[in-house]
Amino acid sequence: MLKVYNTLTKQKEEFVPLNPPFVGMYVCGPTVYDDPHLGHAKSYVSFDVIFRFLRILNYKVRYVQNITDVGHLMGDSDEGEDKIIQKARVEQLEPVEIAQKYERRYFAAMDRMNVLRPDISSRATGFILDMIELVKTLIQKGFAYETGGNVYFDVGAFEGYGKLSRRKMEDLKQGTRIDVASDKRNPADFALWKKADSKHIMRWPSPWGPGYPGWHLECSVMSMKFLGDTVDIHGGGIDNQFPHHECEIAQSEAATGKQFVRYWLHNNMVTVDGQKMSKSLGNFITLNDLFAEFDPMVVRFFILQGHYRSPQDFSKQALESAKRGFNRLARGAGMLESLISVEKKPENLTGPGFRGSTKELHDRFFGFMEDDFNTAGAVSVLFEIIAASNKMDETDPGLAELGRLFFFLASDILGLVFTGQEGDAAETEDSLLAIFLKLRSGARENKDWKTADLIRDELDNAGYEIRDSKEGTTWVKKVK
Repeated sequence: MLKVYNTLTKQKEEFVPLNPPFVGMYVCGPTVYDDPHLGHAKSYVSFDVIFRFLRILNYKVRYVQNITDVGHLMGDSDEGEDKIIQKARVEQLEPVEIAQKYERRYFAAMDRMNVLRPDISSRATGFILDMIELVKTLIQKGFAYETGGNVYFDVGAFEGYGKLSRRKMEDLKQGTRIDVASDKRNPADFALWKKADSKHIMRWPSPWGPGYPGWHLECSVMSMKFLGDTVDIHGGGIDNQFPHHECEIAQSEAATGKQFVRYWLHNNMVTVDGQKMSKSLGNFITLNDLFAEFDPMVVRFFILQGHYRSPQDFSKQALESAKRGFNRLARGAGMLESLISVEKKPENLTGPGFRGSTKELHDRFFGFMEDDFNTAGAVSVLFEIIAASNKMDETDPGLAELGRLFFFLASDILGLVFTGQEGDAAETEDSLLAIFLKLRSGARENKDWKTADLIRDELDNAGYEIRDSKEGTTWVKKVK
């Protein structure tokens, strides 16, 4: 039974999609005006694991993620300059060049961390007409009003505003924002459509004059476009809970009269010395800078060591520790792979057929993952499988084989890949050991037992156990 923590109800709940086995999952994508950083990695690695695990549970998932390429203003409020336009002026490029440049960089960084591409990745600028139609619906139903070319959502007309963030209307009326547009009826009202003058590069015709959509409007339109009026899972960073997700709920439910999202899942943030990692504070580190020093799989492993709902403090020391842990896991993976005698078919290893210690490990791994995607606990099981493999081999080779195969299924669920730099090192290790074993085999054939024993003892001291049998000689790396 999969249980997830629903931010809307503030408790763990059994996950039951609206139309099983189909699952509609929407995650707020990046605003593409700068290089992706570790905070982005925390969010998209977390939801990548959720996506992978839902598929392993045989759900038919449609994963939608947006690309915000218009409407996200500086400070995340209704006032200020569009982030992409500001960046375009700095780099002396067109806004569309900025958006496409940083969209490519975002996906390139995600690819290096083995983050699966969403089924649908939609740019906001491709759905302007749909956004205009939603605004017209809200005006017709009395939930929005137009003033001087701007259109605002009237939060006072929607009874449930604040139910996600637990913010009270009285507090919002007192003014939670410093700069309040003079044409708003209520300081808490938020923009659905913003007017744009002739100097504003990104603008579209509308019934209210030339303008551009509000940031919050985009996600409602694109999620409902591809997943229907009610979405099973809506994910994003905890910093988007208010105002972004709160506004999404209001405008979506006001338009349709239906529950917008069944399960709200929010990942926590990456911190530096206890402070949120962000561009505005100047304490962020881009993924490209991080990858120059650490393998992308080490960065992914670092994120998996924490829970997606918990803050994660970044430091070079923490990454170094993650690197040591990942390298130890990669060495164990190389050892297990060298001992597998059949083709790996992890899709057949999700339940029936497990017995003894492999069933215990299987159940522990799935138990962690079914408890609100506890990746830290799941990672610990990977190390347990490696440690248990040698003991299984001595008592039940068939059981050991099953355990090794399950290791790679579990690794795939977590998105861990033991190739690249670690894989190259493993290949070199295999080649060198093959040479030593060939020399030892020759010494044994010549009855040079002293040399054969010397090679065996030296390899044993180096951490490799040599096993002689009727079928030949094999080696196993000792787990520290």
